[in-house]
Amino acid sequence: MSEKSLGRRDFVKLATGGALALPALGARAGAQPAGAPPRPAKRKALFVYGGWDGHEPAKCRDLFVPWMQKTGFEVVVSDTQAPYADAALMKAIDLVVQVWTMGTIAKEPLKGLLDAVKGGTGLAGWHGGLGDAYRQETEYRYMVGGDWVAHPGGIIEYEVHVTDHEDPITAGLGDFKMKSEQYLMHVNPNNKVLATTHFGGAVDAWIQGSTMPVVWKKVYGKGRVFYTSLGHVVGDFDVPQALAIVQRGILWASESRYEPTPDLVSPAYPLK
Repeated sequence: MSEKSLGRRDFVKLATGGALALPALGARAGAQPAGAPPRPAKRKALFVYGGWDGHEPAKCRDLFVPWMQKTGFEVVVSDTQAPYADAALMKAIDLVVQVWTMGTIAKEPLKGLLDAVKGGTGLAGWHGGLGDAYRQETEYRYMVGGDWVAHPGGIIEYEVHVTDHEDPITAGLGDFKMKSEQYLMHVNPNNKVLATTHFGGAVDAWIQGSTMPVVWKKVYGKGRVFYTSLGHVVGDFDVPQALAIVQRGILWASESRYEPTPDLVSPAYPLK
């Protein structure tokens, strides 16, 4: 499923109650560029979860893995980082979804993950599970495109502003409210930003009015990378827009091996 192979109306459908309705993976794939490998009947995905339990990695697994399988993925699920060091497996994987907050990673699995994404494997994740993992690994943070710094006030009410209404990850979605952690992050300045949030000054006056990316996409080598800071706990995905954004981001990232590497350098994004 790609932003090119489906029209906007077909790709973006919100069913009654706000749940995302998407065709099965690959059901309406468009023509592939010369030299691209043939799309398999089922994409292969690796879902890695663990790290800090406060972000509910097991509950996230139970939410997203069944959806991925129903959508058309063959999913390998692991509660260790060992699969990253399996060169044969990583060469066969179309997509990595990671939910692993903080923690450390050994040299071999880190290299395996970085090499796979650089070579064309897609990467998708959310909140601290992707954006606050392996804090000491600067190349990992470079790949993701940003890393967590603070969430002033803890659990607060805030608004997410959709700034790109044409991209298939956010098309058809309006601004929406969250009651969760509002992430302040250090962010790659040329990510393609799809949604932002604004900080108030009630907790820290010096960030009053700051604009912060909430959803972005980028590339690392030939691999597509999708990230959103939404999703502190699995209940955050009861907000239909938050769930839709992650599901669409997973589908977009899974196309890395089958479509041209997109040019996503986009250093400017709306402040309001």
